[in-house]
Amino acid sequence: MAFEETLLESEEKMEKSEEHVLHEFSGVRTGKASPALVENISVDVYGSPMRIKDVASITCPELRQLLIQPWDASTTSPIEKAIQKSNLGLTPSVQGKLIRIILPDLSTEQREKFVKAVKAMAEQGRVAIRQIRRDAMEALKKEGKSGVSEDELKGAEGEVQTLTDKFIKIIDEHLKSKETEIMTV
Repeated sequence: MAFEETLLESEEKMEKSEEHVLHEFSGVRTGKASPALVENISVDVYGSPMRIKDVASITCPELRQLLIQPWDASTTSPIEKAIQKSNLGLTPSVQGKLIRIILPDLSTEQREKFVKAVKAMAEQGRVAIRQIRRDAMEALKKEGKSGVSEDELKGAEGEVQTLTDKFIKIIDEHLKSKETEIMTV
């Protein structure tokens, strides 16, 4: 039946929205180091822009330290410049072929700014999930015109709403966790 396909498709899209929100959260700076903080910074190497994670390995040897090891020593300087140009407020230190970044403590003002940014990301995720719900409801109504009983249509719409509520709750839980991480670390 087409209702099941619509429900499965909606659930997959909602899962992707959740994953996207989590990925966005990983790029927000907390008090501790995370490779996700710098991995997507664009670096001009070999005549084209590439992400840091495509030209170097990124590790966290300590709680508040990132270590970037370029695979090609000639990319060390461009990586350093790209990190300095980013809006993250990080100061890379080049030590031979390695780039070390020590994350400074965040001020209360910075933490609040990051919490505000994370809340905006979560709201974008919730809006995306509601849009998926709206699209699913429209699809169900179109399918409902093809001779399906009113009860089946209402049941399918109820399932879409249950999915929506579930994924919005999940995003809210991720938000609460990220807020706690930002404010306490």
